[in-house]
Amino acid sequence: MAVEIRIQDDVVQAYLSGEIDHHSAVQIREKIDESVIQASASRLILDFALVTFMDSSGIGLVMGRFRLMQETGGTVVLQNLPSPIRKVMKLAGLDKLAEFR
Repeated sequence: MAVEIRIQDDVVQAYLSGEIDHHSAVQIREKIDESVIQASASRLILDFALVTFMDSSGIGLVMGRFRLMQETGGTVVLQNLPSPIRKVMKLAGLDKLAEFR
């Protein structure tokens, strides 16, 4: 699993790729959180276009980032969700916490 971070003004974009599981989620979380804090981000965009597998750790990853952004009044956007991942995210109720694109 890899994450590429792009920061523009106060928007952090995290491009995820590969598999999101218990082990990779920890590293992804740390990298995203560090970037959000450094940028004083008002918006976090998580791009799932290149994610090939995700277990419940992916849901936890999104929920934790939502809480982080909520603390600063920011928002979370989930974009380019592959159909199976979109379905799991909706079942978990994440569509009520984050904007889906």
